[in-house]
Amino acid sequence: MAIVRERRQLNLRLPLPELSDRRPRFPLPLPPSATSTATAANNSSTVSAISCNDIEKIQVLGHGNGGTVYKVRHKRTSQVYALKVVHGDTDPLVRRQVFREMEILRRTDSPYVVQCHGIYEKSFGDIAILMEYMDMGTLDSVLRQKGTFSESKLAHVARQVLSGLNYLHAHKIIHRDIKPSNLLVNQKMEVKISDFGVSKIMCRTLDACNSYVGTCAYMSPERFDPDTYGGNYNGYAGDIWSLGLTLLELYLGYFPLLSPGQRPDWATLMCAICFGDPPSLPENASEKFRSFIECCLQKESSKRWTTTQLLSHPFLLQGSEA
Repeated sequence: MAIVRERRQLNLRLPLPELSDRRPRFPLPLPPSATSTATAANNSSTVSAISCNDIEKIQVLGHGNGGTVYKVRHKRTSQVYALKVVHGDTDPLVRRQVFREMEILRRTDSPYVVQCHGIYEKSFGDIAILMEYMDMGTLDSVLRQKGTFSESKLAHVARQVLSGLNYLHAHKIIHRDIKPSNLLVNQKMEVKISDFGVSKIMCRTLDACNSYVGTCAYMSPERFDPDTYGGNYNGYAGDIWSLGLTLLELYLGYFPLLSPGQRPDWATLMCAICFGDPPSLPENASEKFRSFIECCLQKESSKRWTTTQLLSHPFLLQGSEA
């Protein structure tokens, strides 16, 4: 008698919603500071010296899941920072992500990872994270404002992001959401990794890292379809896949797995990531760049290069003059 096995269904949960429908889409004032308590981050000796009373709002930089990011100034020193305020009535899942980000920011101290200068927890539930301000915004905004990146500038970007990932991976931290909008940049073209809301700290060697979080478009094949590529995938290799797609997007000017202007949906992304060939570069791309991208975008995660290997790739040498 034939045995029929029930096929596991792909986990097709949608990514986190943008901003809660209950949250008004307009700038919110900074939370009162009278009842604030500042939590010092381990990586900054100046955290305890900065209180909410010392900070004044300049402008709103953007809105996220259940919160607002402000450009702020320290009243006494005129130093500019970014303040991320998450509201107390935010969805519990988003709040868990904020606490995860706080934990990771306390652990990290790298010139390639955005620095945390203070964490403030309010008695009424609001949470504020004071971070360094990157005046050019994200690589996504730079792409939209200034156009595509040359290979030399991409090598410069790649070397910095890889240095940040190498630091994180050495500390058993997997980012899980590398993409242009999570990479901050300043006028000096210094690039820093940010937004650790869906990251994971691998406390034990055998920790699984196969939960379905992050932005689906940049997910590696083994995360999109664990049945085909194996359940307990290598999360470090997943960050490398996302980096490869990010660099391609900055080079092409559009998301490389879709046609220019095509609106992504789950079915299209699943077919492109899991069943299609890795995206290819135009003919005018150099052999070094082509090789570097191929090392990142191997469908089999075990064949992808590690951060250490990629940092020694010949393509990165041409970014030293960017």
